[in-house]
Amino acid sequence: MVRAKKHLGQHFLKDASIAERIAQAIDGDNENVLEIGPGTGILTEQLIIRDFKNLKLIELDSESVEYLQQNFFKSDFELIEGDFLKLNLLDMFEGKPFSLTGNFPYNISSQILFRIFENREIIPEMVGMFQKEVAERVAANEGSKTYGILSVLLKVYYDIEYLFTVEPHLFSPPPKVKSAVIKLKRNKRTALPFPDKKFKSVVKMAFNQRRKTLRNALSAMIPENPSEEIQKYLPQRAEQLSPEQFIELATELIKAEKDRA
Repeated sequence: MVRAKKHLGQHFLKDASIAERIAQAIDGDNENVLEIGPGTGILTEQLIIRDFKNLKLIELDSESVEYLQQNFFKSDFELIEGDFLKLNLLDMFEGKPFSLTGNFPYNISSQILFRIFENREIIPEMVGMFQKEVAERVAANEGSKTYGILSVLLKVYYDIEYLFTVEPHLFSPPPKVKSAVIKLKRNKRTALPFPDKKFKSVVKMAFNQRRKTLRNALSAMIPENPSEEIQKYLPQRAEQLSPEQFIELATELIKAEKDRA
C-alpha cells in the first residue's frame, strides 16, 4: 500500500461513494479529463466508469505511480509522473479544453486555483476537493469574511458551486480539518478590458489591507482628483465589492493611470 507523505500534503480518500459523487459532478460533454494527484486511484476508478474519451493522470509521488501502474495496468488512461504546477497545460490535450479534477494536495491548493485562473481558456470546468476553509473562501460572496482575492478572480470567469463537505475520518491519514468539494464552471465572459495582471494587482492590493477602506488600501493607485466612479468606492472595504464592481473600479483606476502617463 502507498504511504501518505506529509511533505506532499497527501490524505488518501477511503470512501468510494465520495469519489463517485466527485466523478458524477463532472459534465459529460467534455471528453478530456485530467486528474491531479490520483494517489491510490479511488477517484480514478470512478472516472474510468464514466468512460471519458481521454483520461490523463498527473502524479508526483513515485510510489503512487508504481501502485497505479500495477493496479490499473488494463485501464485506458495516460499516467504522467510529474508536477502539475510545472506542466505546460497547453500540451496536455494538444491545446484542447479539458475538465480538471482531483483530491488536491492541501499544500498546493491555492496555486492550483491560480493556475486555473491563468489557463481558463482551456479549463472550462473543475470539480475538486480542498480544505473546507479554502473551498468556502473560493465560493464566498461579497460581504463575507471569507471572501478574498481568489473569490474575486475566479468569479470573474467562473460560476462557483459549493457541492458538499467531507469529514476527516473518510481519509487516511485523517486531516485535522474538514474538506469540501467545489465546482467551477466557465461563464460567458471572454476577457477583461485590461490585462489580467493589472486586475490581479488591484484586487491583491485591496485585500492586502482588508480592514482599511479602499481609499487607504489603494492609495498608491488613486489619482489626485479621482473620478466620481472611483470616489463612490473609496469609503468601502475590499470585501464589500462584487467582482463586477472590482472590474468597474479597476477600469477607472487603469484609465486614470494612462491619463497621467
